[in-house]
Amino acid sequence: MTTSKFLSELTSEQWAALCLVAVAVLVPVVANATDNSFYVGFVSRVMIVAIAASSLNLLVGYGAMVSFGHAAYFGMGAYAVLMVAQAAGPLLPEWARTLWVAWPLAMLAAGVLALLVGLVSVRVEQVYFIMITLGFGQMVYYLAIGLEVFGSDNGMPLTSRAPTGIAGFSLASDTQLYYVVLVLCVLVHLGLRVLVHSRFGLIYRGVAVNEERMQAIGFPVLRYRLVAFVIAGAFAGLSGALMAEQNRYVAPHMLEWMMSGELLVTLLLGGAGHLLGGIYGAVVMLGLKELLSAYTAYWHAVIGVLIIALVYFGNNGIAGLERQWTRWRTEREWRLSRNLRDQSKTGAGS
Repeated sequence: MTTSKFLSELTSEQWAALCLVAVAVLVPVVANATDNSFYVGFVSRVMIVAIAASSLNLLVGYGAMVSFGHAAYFGMGAYAVLMVAQAAGPLLPEWARTLWVAWPLAMLAAGVLALLVGLVSVRVEQVYFIMITLGFGQMVYYLAIGLEVFGSDNGMPLTSRAPTGIAGFSLASDTQLYYVVLVLCVLVHLGLRVLVHSRFGLIYRGVAVNEERMQAIGFPVLRYRLVAFVIAGAFAGLSGALMAEQNRYVAPHMLEWMMSGELLVTLLLGGAGHLLGGIYGAVVMLGLKELLSAYTAYWHAVIGVLIIALVYFGNNGIAGLERQWTRWRTEREWRLSRNLRDQSKTGAGS
């Protein structure tokens, strides 16, 4: 397949994803060249939040499970990195602190927590699911506050970022950490794309649409919901680990219900049920926060007005606007082609 044919067959969503990746690759180059290194760290945070919001999208957008405890897995990933950093040397070998071990352990810890919560929460629906996830999230939050060994409610700094074990490549450099986060963000997006369109994903989405019918067919609906819940928790744990490395600091506020609410608003702003929804939402949410917080402390109100406007006009966040634009363009092209056919028939008849 030629390059031109490949590009011509890309959907608008795939074009948007390629453009986002291209811009992200160039950000450190431009930022360092113009002495604006702040934007390297800022876009890193955007991508980390995008991973967390995308993991929540697996539950909210594709499974119709609105979770208000997602920050628990985000924070668990961060605390797992802190625990490994504290234990490396006295209790664990030094290589346990490398990103190849610490970050998978963070995903494992968050996944196990999600499994424990999911065993209870996936059995209920709607507002009861929201309340159970919120309750478990607050339990983990207050547990973290009570851990004086990790700084209690003040949190604790990380003395250094995770070593890579690769000569000449260190995450102490914000730019090198940035590209690692970018690669992981792309991999998470691709992984979720494959998952959603796989046989598992089709059945899982079918459960969200009509659980009784899928159960009558013979599918173990609770098992599918639980597996998706654990996967979402593990990816949230990865984003928490990355945020801990980015900020070199871990605190209980990362597990608070307000963090869960912020992730949910981010997803709704971008578009739940759209693979790029979490990324769109993170870009707009953090971008507006950074822009408006310099002028007013009430930047949340602007976000609220924007969400209301998108609900009325976009139907499904920013992704809804993209779909409406694609639909309008397709209908316009169809009308133009029909008019041309009508004109050609009229000319041939005369």
